[in-house]
Amino acid sequence: MHAMRAETFSGYQGLKLVELPKPAVTKGKVLVRIIAAGVTPLDYTILSGKFHGSKAPLVLGNEGAGVVEQGGGTDFPVGSRVMFFGTYGAFEDGTDSEWVAVRKEDLCLIPDNVDDVSAAGIPVAYLTAQVALTLAGFRAGKTVLAPAIGGSIGNAVTQLARALGAKHAMSSTTNHAKAEQAKALGFNEVVDTSSEKLGDGVRRITSGYGADIVIDGIGGEVLSEALGVLALGGSLTTLGYSASRKTTIDVTNLIVPQATIRGLNMFAQPKAAITDAWNVIVSLLKSGAIKPIVAKTFPLVEAVDALRYLIEGRPFGRVILTI
Repeated sequence: MHAMRAETFSGYQGLKLVELPKPAVTKGKVLVRIIAAGVTPLDYTILSGKFHGSKAPLVLGNEGAGVVEQGGGTDFPVGSRVMFFGTYGAFEDGTDSEWVAVRKEDLCLIPDNVDDVSAAGIPVAYLTAQVALTLAGFRAGKTVLAPAIGGSIGNAVTQLARALGAKHAMSSTTNHAKAEQAKALGFNEVVDTSSEKLGDGVRRITSGYGADIVIDGIGGEVLSEALGVLALGGSLTTLGYSASRKTTIDVTNLIVPQATIRGLNMFAQPKAAITDAWNVIVSLLKSGAIKPIVAKTFPLVEAVDALRYLIEGRPFGRVILTI
């Protein structure tokens, strides 16, 4: 089968098209013919040799959508459309290939109103967003900030919080054109930091209240600025570092409002948490309350171009490989 594999962790040039044996189905595994695979910042982190535990050669791809060919039993009959997320593409071969043997517990049926390409961009972003919101104690009426509206986490958190009854579901962008694009797509609580400081925008939107919950997938100075908008007793969850792994914080932003900061590692989440998150996400997908946004698709053989477009082009929405 065709696959895009990181032969070395040396940047874009390490990613090569290779021929590999079709995976065998063992107990507990389901053979899925991949139709589409999500491209994520984690792919680039791994390809750059900056992710702990990954070993080359490795087929990248942390999430995907496809069709069950074997081993799904009555829960996932042959021909079922499924999407999934797991340690694929990080600690074992991933979804940038024609077939993957997927652990049955990682699978979720794709709702009929969601196409395969859109489905491939759902698992990582929306599962992470929903788990983060749950751990942060989200409930209807809370005020939420998730920076980077064009990014997968920022967009998914904003959509989920809004659909689940947040008083404010806010995000941000450093790009005026993206702010206008967000507005056109119905995201009306986006701070354009090219013309307004993040803290000023959040205080404007919330009439000075701030954010009960911040979910930050960016890191760097964005995290530092986001800490400054926390409301009394608020919390910030950090789960990504596409901007930078390092930042400087003002500890009074935690002390004065008696706020908290925590980290989230999706690979360490219990299965029950993932199942609960899928139940919420699927229900909202079926109702149309949330909808993944796809910026661009690339064929599998153009995986390098797809990853470069994601990292350097910073599009609004997901980048997807079609297999």
